[in-house]
Amino acid sequence: MKSRTELFLEEVRDNLTSNILPYWLRLKDPRGGFYGEVSADGTVQYDAPRGVILNARLIWSFSAAYAALKDSQYLVAAVHARDWFLDHFCDHKYGGVYWSVTPEGERLDAKKQLYAQGFAIYGLSELYKVTKDDEALKAAINLYRVVEKHFADPVNGGYIEALARDFSPLEDMSLSAHDINADKTMNSHLHVLEAYANLYQVWPDPSLKEAVEALLDIIGTRVMAPSGHLQLYFKRDWSVLPGGLSYGHDIETSWLALECAFALRDADVVNRVRPWALAMGRAGNEGLMSDGSMRYEQLPDGSFDDSRQWWVQAETVVGNLWLWKYHSDDAAFERALACWYYIRKHLVDPHGGEWWWAVIPDGSLDLSQPKAGFWKCPYHNTRMCLQVLSVF
Repeated sequence: MKSRTELFLEEVRDNLTSNILPYWLRLKDPRGGFYGEVSADGTVQYDAPRGVILNARLIWSFSAAYAALKDSQYLVAAVHARDWFLDHFCDHKYGGVYWSVTPEGERLDAKKQLYAQGFAIYGLSELYKVTKDDEALKAAINLYRVVEKHFADPVNGGYIEALARDFSPLEDMSLSAHDINADKTMNSHLHVLEAYANLYQVWPDPSLKEAVEALLDIIGTRVMAPSGHLQLYFKRDWSVLPGGLSYGHDIETSWLALECAFALRDADVVNRVRPWALAMGRAGNEGLMSDGSMRYEQLPDGSFDDSRQWWVQAETVVGNLWLWKYHSDDAAFERALACWYYIRKHLVDPHGGEWWWAVIPDGSLDLSQPKAGFWKCPYHNTRMCLQVLSVF
């Protein structure tokens, strides 16, 4: 009889190779790139704008899947995504990447969001790992230099949230309708850190290492509160703006910051980050529900959004596996397994493929949100599967 761990690994691998990745392979546009949106009922919105986040994450997801599984169809898909991305999302006049384009590849929203530059670096550097594609590496390095030149705050540290196409100031820098207009945010700094650490693995430049270390310190000393929870929004001088608690980001950052520290191969950095990672992991787990899932967030007024969003559940699995493996928290393995059972039962769509956006508090599926779109990407759940397969 197979152990629970063996079954866990089999189920996760099967979900990745039979449910998640085949879904996204079907969204390849033969004319180039990937379709921009698919409704919950499976209808492809052929005329939907194409967002930079989805497309950068597609490059990363298929590249990382190929690195782990060596299935050539994933590499083909990653290159397919790269070609369209470099042709249409990169601003060849000013530098950086646009926020969105039309299905034909015409510039639509030309703002330069820090978060988007980070994911472009992340995807392109991951592709370089498996292809040694000099064009991808050059583009990633150029984006790093754009961020350091235009977004970096030399006075207060960290990075400005968003700029106009020509890198002039923007009045509204908010990342999404869910976010407030802030000079700096936890979310963008986390994912620039992730991107920089990934780039460092293929381009170990000393200035890049310094930037990764500085970002880790920002997460541990500016973004993380004494409670271990992450503060979400900041003024330019790092004064904290009102915000709630994001349990998914707490648990995600708990493992991701430590992974980024590992990437530097510097024991002093790892030892500095490790207690922060543990504190964030414990804080994130305060959002766990009795059914093994993780609630979405606590709002600024103290009330809770108890929806179970797909990405939060994926990060809960990974974060608890890291608590188990790197912080000797034996109970964390059971928490990871319980959350996987919740995902398997409630979020995985065994018929149409992929995962649903969320389960809302009354227990029904949130069918108002797309299966694929600006923010619904294969990044969190693909990464969860790959982490599970690699952690044992």
